[in-house]
Parts: sequence; structure tokens; C-alpha cells
Amino acid sequence: MSSYSSQIDDEQHEVDRAYGRLDSLREQTRTRLDAVRAAGAHGSPTMRTERDSFATMYEDRLTQLRSVEDRLVFGRLDNDKGQKHYIGRIGLSDESHEPILTDWRAEAARPFYEATPSHHGDIAMRRHLTLNFRKVVGIEDEVLDVNSGRVDQAQQAGTLTGEGALIASLNSKRTGKMTDIVATIQGEQDRIIRAPLDRTIVVQGGPGTGKTAVALHRAAYLLYTHRRKLERSGVLVVGPSSAFLRYINQVLPSLGETGVVSRTIGDLVPGFGTIETDTPYAAKLKGEARMAHAVANAVAARERIPKALPTVRINGTDVQMTQVDIRTAIDHARRTRSPHNRAREAFVKTVLSAMRNRYVENLDYTPEQSEISDVAMQLKMNNDIRKTLNLAWLPMNAPWLIDQLFSKPEQLRRFAPWLSDQDINALTRPKNSPLTISDIPLLDEAMELLGPDPKVSAREAAAKARREEEEKYAKETLAQSGIGSGIVTSSMLLDNINGLGTEDVAEQAGADREWVYGHIVIDEAQELTDMDWRMLIRRCPSRSFTIVGDVAQTSALGGTRHWEKTMDRLFGADGWDLRELTINYRNPKEVSQLASQFAQNEGLYVSTNEGVRTMEDSVQYVTLNDDLPSNAFLDAIEKQALPLAQQFISKDGTGRVAVIAPNNLVSSIRQNLYHRLCDHLEPELASLLMGKYPYESRITSDSLSDAPLSVCDAQTIKGLEYDAVVLAEPGAISESAPSRPSGAADLYVALTRPTQRLVIVQTKSDKEILSI
Repeated sequence: MSSYSSQIDDEQHEVDRAYGRLDSLREQTRTRLDAVRAAGAHGSPTMRTERDSFATMYEDRLTQLRSVEDRLVFGRLDNDKGQKHYIGRIGLSDESHEPILTDWRAEAARPFYEATPSHHGDIAMRRHLTLNFRKVVGIEDEVLDVNSGRVDQAQQAGTLTGEGALIASLNSKRTGKMTDIVATIQGEQDRIIRAPLDRTIVVQGGPGTGKTAVALHRAAYLLYTHRRKLERSGVLVVGPSSAFLRYINQVLPSLGETGVVSRTIGDLVPGFGTIETDTPYAAKLKGEARMAHAVANAVAARERIPKALPTVRINGTDVQMTQVDIRTAIDHARRTRSPHNRAREAFVKTVLSAMRNRYVENLDYTPEQSEISDVAMQLKMNNDIRKTLNLAWLPMNAPWLIDQLFSKPEQLRRFAPWLSDQDINALTRPKNSPLTISDIPLLDEAMELLGPDPKVSAREAAAKARREEEEKYAKETLAQSGIGSGIVTSSMLLDNINGLGTEDVAEQAGADREWVYGHIVIDEAQELTDMDWRMLIRRCPSRSFTIVGDVAQTSALGGTRHWEKTMDRLFGADGWDLRELTINYRNPKEVSQLASQFAQNEGLYVSTNEGVRTMEDSVQYVTLNDDLPSNAFLDAIEKQALPLAQQFISKDGTGRVAVIAPNNLVSSIRQNLYHRLCDHLEPELASLLMGKYPYESRITSDSLSDAPLSVCDAQTIKGLEYDAVVLAEPGAISESAPSRPSGAADLYVALTRPTQRLVIVQTKSDKEILSI
């Protein structure tokens, strides 16, 4: 039997072979790309556009080959016939088309994640490879067929293990970027990742169960399995915050997928991104489904019969605009089922046509067509008529409509009659106030009802006409040249004429409010309101969703606390599947047990079992006297946070520590920590935490996941994780929440952020409010 070191050498040979092929493919692709670029603008238009298409194809391929460098090979499957299949980030074959590496998403790789000793098929052993850059540094074997000779062989070689690769990844220091779990996907996670595209999948899981990782790996799997269907429509990832999106933005590229659109609810409508928030109560009111009726009522109110209708004199003849004209035109325009601004064209045309006919009826002769055309123009250009038509069918844009709705209490009373005086006071704000995150779904609703802004609709129509003409040219070009048999399509050709590659298509999708996605992934979905859901379903009418969340972490007053209540209403009782993740991979058992017990005591639904590892002293308590001056309390926080920074943050920038505090203490704790960095930490580490200039301290960075040492409130750290957490005054955090369940959810989130250490700091009076 080979020794452990010799097996390392054997595996290094296979890894070198895979990387050698990767390097070769990169060089081939780069050479072909250089050759295409070197051809320049010479040749016929057909030849140039074909070269552009191939250039884009080579650029996309090169991007993919560069993105999978890290841990290219991570596994091996041995079947009962002695055949070996290596598993990696992408599929690779040699020049003779013999397989070198199997893509982790391929069906042949499924046993690497799902095979068990009781259900292993023809797989005898599963091997995990640990790489440091391109060097094999570890091997771990799981023998699945206990009757095979592999048990003794692995035991003698010292490679037999259980979950070593998983535990090693859990114990590694955080980096501020989420890493993929492609090498350590567990069976219950893999079954969710490979679920069918045409079903809405809801993934319920407590903190640390890998919900986010599963959702992102599922996106990569669907793009691989349904490439033809999804690469043109795209995949949208919706996260709870920009910090969260920065935290996960490397995962999909590392899995070989680029060009996925990622957004928060606040920036889902192009051109109207915001981070402004309402009060929790106002956000709840705006998120109710019936607010869609308020927006519809506000639009419909601008389609009316004015009190005063003009009579105009045309060529010596009086022509009157009547109520019948307006009423008939309104009915006709509504029957077109077009958005308000587009239907206005039919409305105006109908009114002017009625007035033109009335002019003709008043004549005692039959006018020539030239006179009728002249009359039609005079009617169209008459100021009194134009003003009246605007009063009857007002052209509007969505921001103006939303601003009017919330800056005028009388409009809220009229268009949302179910609102109480208290509700109206909570929603009313000064005119021209900035949009909030809760406004964005209402803005989207208004845009859907209104259609394009009248001022830009003409430009959009012209752009659409140009696109249609270009597409016609592209098809004719391909037909004439006899190309386009599958390698170069008319869509590819047209995209390259316009400079659009794979990532540009994603950029185009992100800039188009009406873009329809092939699949949408939603994280922290329990926080979404009914209006949020309306906006998202509008973007994916096929109802192909991956929805992940934890109802125990719901802090929004208008969020979901029972999946059935929300999902049945959105997708129908038979239109969605609930999958549950139950194993906590993030927190030590001690932290997991503490958080779960707290959540259960608060009446929250806890779906997670204990953590998979035990860590001594992973939970610590510090109790302070109530009579401490404020600066002494801040010093007490600093005495806990800075040693943790010294222990868990390395000079290479790895490691993350967070202080989670009540909102009113965040700023003062930040300032105190900043001033103490140089006094208590070695200069190199203090410099890392401070940044280049004093006022650019990375403690105060808005990008919480990028800051080695963060000070933040319980709302902003959802979805993030840290090596160590100091939780300050949890009682105050609970009391400042809009409701007891929301406060409990916030604290449950805060308790479950650390992977190594949790320190709870409380004054005695805070402990009387809430003892954890």
C-alpha cells in the first residue's frame, strides 16, 4: 500500500495534468483572440462582424478559464472497478477528448456530494483533495463501500477520515468575501442545488446552514444545466444590502459563471437606487398589497372629465368639446389595456377625431381632404384644447406620482381610504423628499401602470426601431454568408455589432426595468413585503425562483413569519416546494445552543440542529456595573474588542471581528475604538485597521464585510459572518426594535454571526431587561 506522501505525489501529478490543460486552453484561447484582434477592420462587413462574434466568444471563455484558478481540483470518485474520476470547478478533456476533470455540476459528479455508505451505487470511495495554490497539501478519504478493501488501504495510508475537509473550511479565518462551498457541499444541500428549474424552491434554514451558498451554487448549476435557456434571459440575485452583495460577489465567478445581475430591493429599478429607509411602521404600511390599489387609484384619478370644456373657433365655425367626447375617449383608451401614458395617445386621438367630425357636420358643404387635415392640425395645436386634454388625461411620470401621494395627506385619504389618521401621519412627508427603499416597489407599480415617461418615450421608440432594423440586417448578413449554423447566431452577431458580450447582456438586463429573467434567487426573503414580491414576480412571470430565508430572523414588520401564508398566496399551494436545511456549519455548538434556546424562549421557529463542532470558551459573558460613566463603558467594549482583533485578524488582512451594538451607541463605540488602536495594537495591525488616513478608518467603512474590524447595529449584519463578535447591551437592542418579535429576531441574527467566539457585554440593568 502506498504511503501518505507517495499518494500526495500521485495526486500532485494528476493536479499538474489538470492545471497544464487549463494553461494550454488559456494559451490557445488567448492566441485565437489575438489573431482575431490582429485582423483589425479589414475585409467585408460580414467578415468583420463574424470576427467580432468570435472575439467575444474567446473573451468570455478566457474570463471563465481565469476565474477557476483557485482549487481547480478538489475531489475524486473511485468506483468498484477501480476507475477514478476527478471532480473540479469546470470540465476538462485532453486533446484526444479523454476526460481529465468532471464539472461539479455534471450528473456524473452527483455521488461526490450525495453518496452515503447505505446508498453509494458503484462508488467505493470518495477522496477530498486540499490544495494550496497549485500544490496538493492534504488528502482525505471516505470509504463508502465498507465491504471493499479500500477501508484497510485508506487506514494504512493515513487518509481515512470523515468530515475533515468541511471542518478545515469552517475553522479558516474569514476574509470579508464569501467563499464557495463547492468542495464541501453536503448531501441535503446538493439535492436542493439540483432541484428542477421549473419549480419555485423555498429553502428554510437557520443561521449557518449554508442557505446563501446553496442558493448561489444552485444559480451556477442552473446556468450550467440550462445554458441555452438562461444565458439570454439571465439570472437575478436579490440580496438584503449592498454590503451583502459585495460579500458574495466572488462566488459565482469562482464557479465559472459571470454576468449574473445582483441587486437589492432599493436599486432594482434602474436610475432610482436608494439606501434611505422609512420608520418600521411606515415601511410596513407601504409594503401591504393593497397599496397597489392606492397607486392604481392615483393613476385613475388623473383620467377624468374636467368641469369646464372649451369651445374653439376654427375657420369661422365654433367647435365644442363635450362630456360625451371625453367619456367615450376615456372608455376607448382604457379598452386598449395599455399603460396610462401610452393609452393617452388613443384618448387624445379619439377626442380630436370627435371634434373634427363635429366641425364637418356643422358645414353646409363637403370639405376637401386638405381642409380636414388643416382643421385637425388646428385642433391639435390649440392651447385651450391641449390644456383641457391634459386635465382630462394627465401625462405623468412615476416619481412625481409617488411624491404627490405621500406629500399630500388628502391624496392618501382619497386613494387609500383604509388608512387611519395615525397611518397617514406616519406616511406623510415633505414634498420632494428622497425616495426610500419601501418606495421602490410602489415606484415600480406606478411605472407599470403609467408606462414610459412621455418625455423619453419617443427616444425609446426610435431606439427600438433601430434595434429591429439592425436585427434584420444581422439575419440577412448571416443568410448571405452561409454562417450562423450554431456557432454564430444572429443574436450574437447583433450583440457584437452593438458591443455586447455575456457580461454586457447582464448589464443590459440590469438597466432595463422591463427585463424578464429566466430565474431569480432571493436571499433573506423573509424580510420582503407583499409589494416587494409583486415587483419581483413581475420580473419573472415563469415563477422560477430560489427563495432562501429563515422565518426566525424576520425583523421587518411586514415580513414573512410563516412560509405557507406568503407562498400559497403568491404561487398557489401546489406551485412551490419547501426544503429545510437543519445543520449549523457556521457556529460552534455552544453558540448554536445558546442562540437556539434564546429563539425558542422568544417563540421563534427554530429549524436548526446543533453545530457540527465544539469549541471551548466560544461563549463568554462580561457583566458591568450600572454606575459606570459612559467613557468607562466604552473602554469596557474596547477591552473586549481589541484583544479579539489581535487574536483573529492577521497582518495579511484575513480575519474579521465585529462589535454589534444598539443604534445610539454605534458611533461612539467606533470613535473610541479608533482612538485606541495605536495604543493597544502593534503598529502594522493598527495601520491595517485604520486605513491610510485617520478619517478613512476601516472601522467606519460602509462596506462591513471589507472591514477587518466593524462596529454596526443588528440590522446591517444580516447574511454576514465574522470570526468573533462582541454583542453589547442586547437588552437595549431588543427594546429599540419596533416589536418584541422583531427585537428577538435581531438578537438571534446577532448571536449567530461568529464562527469562533461570542462575547456578550451587558450592564446589570440591561441584563434585567433581557438575560441571554
